[in-house]
Amino acid sequence: MTLQGKVAIVTGASRGIGKAIAFELGKRGAKVVVNYAKSADGANEAVEAIKAASSEAVAVQADVTDAKAAAALIKAATEAFGRIDILVNNAGTTRDQVIMMMPEEDWDTVITTNLKSAFNCSKAAVKVMMRQRYGRIINITSVSGVLGNAGQTNYSASKAGLIGFTRSLAREVAPRNVTVNAVAPGFIPTDLTATMPETLKGETVKMIPLNRWGTVDEVAYAVAFLASDEAAYITGQTLNVDGGMAMS
Repeated sequence: MTLQGKVAIVTGASRGIGKAIAFELGKRGAKVVVNYAKSADGANEAVEAIKAASSEAVAVQADVTDAKAAAALIKAATEAFGRIDILVNNAGTTRDQVIMMMPEEDWDTVITTNLKSAFNCSKAAVKVMMRQRYGRIINITSVSGVLGNAGQTNYSASKAGLIGFTRSLAREVAPRNVTVNAVAPGFIPTDLTATMPETLKGETVKMIPLNRWGTVDEVAYAVAFLASDEAAYITGQTLNVDGGMAMS
């Protein structure tokens, strides 16, 4: 599943799942725009790793919760590499709390970061992709958006929203050979899960048929497949990478 000659943008790619996705796409031959909001060091590490794997990459700072910044990111990518073939909407955050204790600010922050950023970037990117008559958009949702999770009404709502967004956008852009899919990771070791108590981590394993957490690389492999030409007839789908948690 080579991505040779393709140009990819990965938002929130300075760490965790986003960083792994950026590297995997680069390793498969894509030229990668590594987006970050604050962590320049992490983004530059990703760029250097991609270059070491014999592909091209640049780091671009942009807070994609802002529509103008997201549009500037898309413009920077086209100026750097001439086109955009793949957009991975990965930027995300958590502010976990039961609803009775959740500040309105925490609700707004999570919805804006996880959901509005995907709208901002996709709106700008599809203009390029539809002119090209080619594109792949992959939204990183979560098993929490499929099943729900206590203490995560904001996060689960944002991730469930991404699934609906994926399906609707897929219908809009399909006539121009642009596919839109989502990947829903389960429990993955990242900065966002690092603060979970070990006892709670042990409880989550009991919910997973494969009896383990996943890895960032396993999520990246799924994204690389959906970004490839081999996935050309797949659109509007959510691929759960969760060890079987959300089996229906």
